Amino acid sequence: MEIKQVFDNKKEYIDLLLLADEQEDMVDRYLDRGEMFVLEDDGVKAECVVTKEDEGVYELKNIAVVPEAHRKGYGRKLIAFLFEKYAGCETMYVGTGDCPSTISFYKSCGFEESHRVKNFFVDNYDHIIIEDGIQLVDMVYLKKKLPVAAS
Repeated sequence: MEIKQVFDNKKEYIDLLLLADEQEDMVDRYLDRGEMFVLEDDGVKAECVVTKEDEGVYELKNIAVVPEAHRKGYGRKLIAFLFEKYAGCETMYVGTGDCPSTISFYKSCGFEESHRVKNFFVDNYDHIIIEDGIQLVDMVYLKKKLPVAAS
């Protein structure tokens, strides 16, 4: 298994990106300014995009695992990698829909609920988004405080 950064042709992974954020113009808002990582294990199994939002503050904007590789630990491995890669940052945020299974996953990775953006999915997407049978309305932000690396 190998995790590598993608510097060019990030749109090559659009099908995977759209699994986590299903409207391409929303992906376009952060893709160029974000750092993209791909986890390969006999082919691409997962990807993520992280943006710098402020000094010491990063956001996991997109993380997706190919459907046939779900529940095999790839998403968790990618998040653990990010916590190491961005060890110098103070806070890592992730925004997601108000879906219990997704929120539970992030909490199991060490995130805790931070705040919500009311009507985010209704106001920003051109179609209704359903996840696990639930219509997504609010964006739920979770955060993880990371230990600041000693200098």
